[in-house]
Amino acid sequence: RSARTFSTTSVARKDLVQDLYVKELKAYKPPATAKDAHVGVVKNFSLPAVPKPPTLPVDLAAELTAYDATEPTKAEAEVTSSSVHAGEDVGKGADAFLGFLEADVKQAEVHH
Repeated sequence: RSARTFSTTSVARKDLVQDLYVKELKAYKPPATAKDAHVGVVKNFSLPAVPKPPTLPVDLAAELTAYDATEPTKAEAEVTSSSVHAGEDVGKGADAFLGFLEADVKQAEVHH
């Protein structure tokens, strides 16, 4: 009986790029940093100013009376009608707007 046998020897294959990379990593020495390297880059911390507590007015009753005596002002801005809203009730108030919405709208007659 004759049998063929196939024998190989395992050859250790080396990765040259990986070996160079690892060698360079091991040889790398980071540059030494100076002890005062942070000067000018980092601000010095200072506490914020302490807020002042609110103070009550000396004559509170007089100020409340003066506040009650004042009339509230109602600022009514005059709205000028622009060219876009010409002929419409602009700035007339909510009642005019609701009246406009409730008004009957005439449907345009379509001729077939």
